[in-house]
Amino acid sequence: MEPEIQLNGHNKQEYPPMHTAEHLLNATMVKTFGCPRSRNAHIERKKSKCDYQLLTCPTIEQIQYIEDTVNEVIRKNLPVTTEFMTQEEAASIVDLSKLPDNASQTLRIVRIGDYDACACIGLHVSNTSEIGTFKIISHDYNDSTHTLRLRFKLTE
Repeated sequence: MEPEIQLNGHNKQEYPPMHTAEHLLNATMVKTFGCPRSRNAHIERKKSKCDYQLLTCPTIEQIQYIEDTVNEVIRKNLPVTTEFMTQEEAASIVDLSKLPDNASQTLRIVRIGDYDACACIGLHVSNTSEIGTFKIISHDYNDSTHTLRLRFKLTE
């Protein structure tokens, strides 16, 4: 008999396609710019936003590259899977810097094919084919805080 897994409670009700798209956007930003995953995100069904710490403002071509890359990954029809592991095991796979101090010892790791892995207790689709098309609808960059804000939506 396996022990029961204890996770922290979750008080959000994400829209799974948008939440999964956020994971892909985060992975794309990390791979493209070497920045951390978004520290400030607001994920909603109609439109969402994420903030990233970057030393300089991306060019229009780089913004288009981000959108194109996320859509390319979506079109790969990657499986979205979960697994459970200890924080110690997860530390070698995912960034745990956003983990709250009271996080459970067991973490739920969400993987999107071999493109992304992240500790997350939210709702996700089971395959990227369920996301739709990712569209960056606007962006701005704050020079004083070195923060890029991307606003995005999904279309069918």
